[in-house]
Amino acid sequence: MGQVLQCPIPSNEVNRLKSLYSYDILDTLPEVEFDTLTRLAANALKMPAAVIGLMDSDRIWIKSKIGLDVPQLDRKIAFCAHAIMRPDEVLVSENLAEDSRFVSNPLVAQSPHLRFYAGASLTNQEGYALGAIAVVDVIPRVLNDVEKAMLKDFANLVMLAIESRKAANVLQTFAMTDQLTGLANRVQFERVLNAEISHARRTHTSFKLLMMDLDNFKAVNDTYGHAAGDEVLKQFAQRMLGQLRVEDLFARLGGDEFGLLVRGDCDQYRDAIVARMNQAISAPIQLSNGKEVSIGVSIGSVVYTDEISSVGAMLAIADESLYQDKRG
Repeated sequence: MGQVLQCPIPSNEVNRLKSLYSYDILDTLPEVEFDTLTRLAANALKMPAAVIGLMDSDRIWIKSKIGLDVPQLDRKIAFCAHAIMRPDEVLVSENLAEDSRFVSNPLVAQSPHLRFYAGASLTNQEGYALGAIAVVDVIPRVLNDVEKAMLKDFANLVMLAIESRKAANVLQTFAMTDQLTGLANRVQFERVLNAEISHARRTHTSFKLLMMDLDNFKAVNDTYGHAAGDEVLKQFAQRMLGQLRVEDLFARLGGDEFGLLVRGDCDQYRDAIVARMNQAISAPIQLSNGKEVSIGVSIGSVVYTDEISSVGAMLAIADESLYQDKRG
């Protein structure tokens, strides 16, 4: 039997994984910032291959690579699993075939028969090692102190790119979210609606758009103030979310106006939506001041057909249907 490979686990593993997952980067598409840093690291250190890897619970997922064609590796055979154990140091194995930790590793004993590894931990400001940037070769090598420092500098640059990416995602989410209800806002709703129209046109499928407006909402604001109105909007949003499927998009478009995109061709489900909306809103809403208020909802809808040419056209049809329902 072959030697059982040992996979070291950091003492802070649970919190380390939570920190890693907060970046929402695993299994994402290639990005030029990371590919550039990988290429620069390989060239600067005169190595044939380099990777940026993020250490998941059971695998190392490769965000960027040059010279190696592997999207991920089992954590048990990942050299970077050892690199993250000492985040302040650069892990160097000058000859993997003579290193007791790695001599039985299939990457060493079998193709591609690696012989050299050097990895610098990707450590965030909280001190968690998310993964490593590493260079490898198929011949034994030596890395001097200047080159080790250079690899650590590349690790810092990768970490900066990861943090910048997270910040950009947070800003994008903020820009696409209604801050009162937590629902998608009009910008996100119209963007998704446009994509859904394009998809329906290509696949000759259909979907339904519903626009809704709260009845008696102005009376709540006038009687109890805007804070009470905000409570009504938030409770309405939560009640509605409890009636919908995860694949449907519910959004606050502004004021007391909401939109719902119902995907798929399930007519029975789409027809049941209106009844479920009315049921969700039929019970009085309890305000924090102890008062109860009752509101209703007017609904307009439109089913996508190829005659609808744009997002604006579809919204206009749904709006007209909504106003007809309000007048009725």
